[in-house]
Amino acid sequence: MAEFTLPKNSKIKSGKIFSEANGATRKKKFHIYRWEPDSGKNPRLDVYELNLDNFGPMILDAIIYIKNEIDSTLTFRRSCREGICGSCSMNIGGTNTLACTKSIASFDGDISIYPLPHMPVVKDLVPDLSNFYKQYASIKPWMQTETPAPENSERIQSKNDREKLDGLYECILCACCSTSCPSYWWNSKRYLGPAILLQAYRWIVDSRDKSTNKRLDKLEDSFSLYRCHTIMNCTNACPKGLNPAKAIAEIKKLLLSRIS
Repeated sequence: MAEFTLPKNSKIKSGKIFSEANGATRKKKFHIYRWEPDSGKNPRLDVYELNLDNFGPMILDAIIYIKNEIDSTLTFRRSCREGICGSCSMNIGGTNTLACTKSIASFDGDISIYPLPHMPVVKDLVPDLSNFYKQYASIKPWMQTETPAPENSERIQSKNDREKLDGLYECILCACCSTSCPSYWWNSKRYLGPAILLQAYRWIVDSRDKSTNKRLDKLEDSFSLYRCHTIMNCTNACPKGLNPAKAIAEIKKLLLSRIS
């Protein structure tokens, strides 16, 4: 009989408890994943019980408050605080999302915060996105043309052609969708994942780009595209309200149309 166990250092243990909410009328407990690679110790969950009157309404406000006022060793990424850069993507309350746009008030009880799932962890809430960015570079995410740019104008698009990019160009590469996809969990070295495929479709459908067939050729294998099974986790997870599953389906239709 087969036995499956997790590696010893992957088991999460109970961690430290911090509380500053004595007497607070508005308080909340945050359970935050902590892992220090240089310590040689297992990951742990630290608990912070906070007075909500001491910081702003978003999850990122709480995390920044913890780092500034309670535990300076807490490590995470953040930048714009406006849902534009994608830096603060993490798993909050069991869902991949952006800490800067996720409201504390949207949770009734305690809040658990982990790094994006199924990616190597650099430290605490920081995942290693090296493979993700390498895949992004592989699709050549820039305009490829056959003629020089016009001297006195931009490359012109019709209104209808421009509208084809809506729902695509808004992607901020936060990786929430890709790290919510089981196919990407198991095949992330070869399957490009929903975020990168959405970005690929953005260039495939751009009327100004002249490498459509080359882009489609690169995706036509058993792993790059076709590991998608359309379970829609990616679309449900996208904090920008985009639909990567639809973009993937459109690429499949374009490949099929070349055969028929």
